[in-house]
Amino acid sequence: MSSESRPSRSVVAITAHSGDFVWRAGGALALSAARGDTVQVICLSFGERGEAQGLWKREGMDMATVKRIRREEAEAAAAALEVQVDFYDLGDYPLVVSAEDNERIVAALRAVQPDVLLTHVPNDPYNRDHNTAHETALLTRMIAQAMGHDRGTTPIGATQVLMFEPHQPEVCGFTPNLLLDITPVFDRKQKAMEVMSAQSHLIEYYTELGRRRGQQARRNGAGSAVLHAEAYQRMFPVVGSELI
Repeated sequence: MSSESRPSRSVVAITAHSGDFVWRAGGALALSAARGDTVQVICLSFGERGEAQGLWKREGMDMATVKRIRREEAEAAAAALEVQVDFYDLGDYPLVVSAEDNERIVAALRAVQPDVLLTHVPNDPYNRDHNTAHETALLTRMIAQAMGHDRGTTPIGATQVLMFEPHQPEVCGFTPNLLLDITPVFDRKQKAMEVMSAQSHLIEYYTELGRRRGQQARRNGAGSAVLHAEAYQRMFPVVGSELI
């Protein structure tokens, strides 16, 4: 669908670590940006402790350098996807979000007025930071909707929440109900993944996952031109005037 055939929308992704938006939602974000939507990524941490294995294996590495490289890689990935990214630098393993941090996110949500909010699943037993990011997304969405909160800004509406696919979907209870065709922008996602040197071991996995989800999309009625897809699970009902 071209940007001329529908109104412009806004999308916000709230992720635990600076690489999460690339692997799990890079296609959706690039697709929205290509359609003229406003796309904002909020990275709650750089993933400097637990998500930078490739960097910590290098001789003489230190925390400041890891965080700098993670930031630079995420900025380069965001540029490849043509989206905006903000870094909150809250630390990881564990990720701890304060009341003040929540207020900052609420302000960002009200500024963008998102139609769609992307985030993690609620229960990832392998990475509890993802759970924290999920709860943060829902909590700040709720606060941002409250009419009595910060009367100087405009509350957001009934923003749909889409949970992107976790690394271990079966263990996380992930049941996709949207297979999003990202074929037109998969080259952008590929470029974004290639700059993430701290987690380069994930490139092959997420490239193959995109192909596999594309095949599943074709099995579920998509055309033969759909080669790559991303899987999402909606949190709230979809409102419509027709059954299909």
